[in-house]
Amino acid sequence: MVVAGEPSGDAHAAALVKALQDRAEIDFFGATGPLMRDAGVETIVNSDELAIMGIVEVGRVFRKFLSAFRKLKSAGIERAPDAVILVDWPEFNLRLASTLHRRGLKVIYYISPQLWAWRPRRVNNIKRDVDLLLSILPFEVEWYKARQVEHVEFVGHPLAGEVKARYGREEFCRRNGLDPSRPVVSFLPGSRIKELQRILPPMIDAIEQLAIARPEVQSIVVVAPSRTVEEVRDITSSDVKLIERQTREALAASDAAAIASGTATLEAALLETPMVVVYKESPINWHTLGRLITVPHYGLVNLVAGREIATELMQDELSGENVVKELIRILEPESNAKMREQLREVSMKLGEPGASKRAAAVIVSFLTGLQDVTRLTR
Repeated sequence: MVVAGEPSGDAHAAALVKALQDRAEIDFFGATGPLMRDAGVETIVNSDELAIMGIVEVGRVFRKFLSAFRKLKSAGIERAPDAVILVDWPEFNLRLASTLHRRGLKVIYYISPQLWAWRPRRVNNIKRDVDLLLSILPFEVEWYKARQVEHVEFVGHPLAGEVKARYGREEFCRRNGLDPSRPVVSFLPGSRIKELQRILPPMIDAIEQLAIARPEVQSIVVVAPSRTVEEVRDITSSDVKLIERQTREALAASDAAAIASGTATLEAALLETPMVVVYKESPINWHTLGRLITVPHYGLVNLVAGREIATELMQDELSGENVVKELIRILEPESNAKMREQLREVSMKLGEPGASKRAAAVIVSFLTGLQDVTRLTR
């Protein structure tokens, strides 16, 4: 049984499923997104509509979450799989882990919950309900072991070695009507509609100010795979150039970028693209959930580095003026080269390529200690 709830979790779970299928004949079922379904996972719950954040947003679709939970609980109890693999999505998956572990099922958690960032007391849930914890960030193992969680292993980040542009800067500029001899700055406002609504307007303001301060700069807005050009145009009437289905190519071709806090900052790090990290939540989410955050940095790139190498502009600090000021700074040759060097160090900390295969090997080894896994079919 495999459960993932967000687009990034769906991608990581699908890669893990394929790696496990290469090692053993396994049947999978659970909560799936499109990539898991393509990998052959039977759908008990379609998780596409459950990829949301925030108190208000969750409250509006609470019945959907409750229905999904009940379906997965019933399927887990009735089918009694050899293992339940939970991928990220901690608010949902930690509750499911508790329910299914009490009924004797083995629980494996891939992409460990970011308890080090907020609500660390949930580590007690991990101790009680998770039999094997697989970490993708290098500092997590030490954090968990310091809290007496021994069943945790670092397998490397799934993006390590996988983030590559399909073509270079010259080709990217040719395809998108850009001049490769002039600086390119990309703006990534996020993958959720609420992120788009809150983060894109100050980005557009920044683009307009940047055009005045540095007219030679070419600004582009990168549309996330889960969003559409129409959604972007609904938010702004700006004639800024939009880029679709070329996120990594855009980042690789960019001299600098403004990126909504999240996995995209790690993609930029792996492509060595200097960046400023931004984010804006609803006031209620920021003041309620923000108080629970216990780490000194918000951006994953800074957390992995162990220090702030990319400036973070959060909530009220996110303004067009502040974004432009930082972009102009990191466009300067010396600052640009220094950050690229720091980003190479971050890339090395994320581990060698092949995280999904290593995770699959650890899972099979773990289950082999329990039973014969040459055919796991329930």
